[in-house]
Amino acid sequence: MNAKQRRRADFFSSDLNGDTMSELIKKMNKALGLELRAINLYAHYAAYVKGLHRLQLEPMFQQEATESMVHAATIRNAIVKHGGICVTERDDMEIKHTNNYRDMLQGALETEEKAAETYGDLLKMLDDISDRELYDAVEQIYLAELRSVEEIRMLLE
Repeated sequence: MNAKQRRRADFFSSDLNGDTMSELIKKMNKALGLELRAINLYAHYAAYVKGLHRLQLEPMFQQEATESMVHAATIRNAIVKHGGICVTERDDMEIKHTNNYRDMLQGALETEEKAAETYGDLLKMLDDISDRELYDAVEQIYLAELRSVEEIRMLLE
């Protein structure tokens, strides 16, 4: 193996023991379940938001659903890359059916806060492995979740 191949192998290898890798995959699956839930939540709310609020909130909910699909794909690929099995069920936190835009925003805020917390925890775990690509990807997702939290908070004021 030449130096370039060794660097590439080091970049994609994990320094974790089996138990730690299992915990990492478990946390990534938690994030994946939250993203699958967010896709459903935002698609549902985009369909049901009514009145003048629909003008702003329907596109925002659609954009959040799309963003969650991208996040889910990123995490799903990371789970597979590290030898895990991906969940196919969404997080079991209830999605409240409502026509009230404030209730929708509150549900979205709770979803984004839980996702941000999960990605923050995941970032701490990723400090222990040499997969910088995954760390950077999760960091970008974490920052996107924090931006969503702030945006929704402002809409609720």
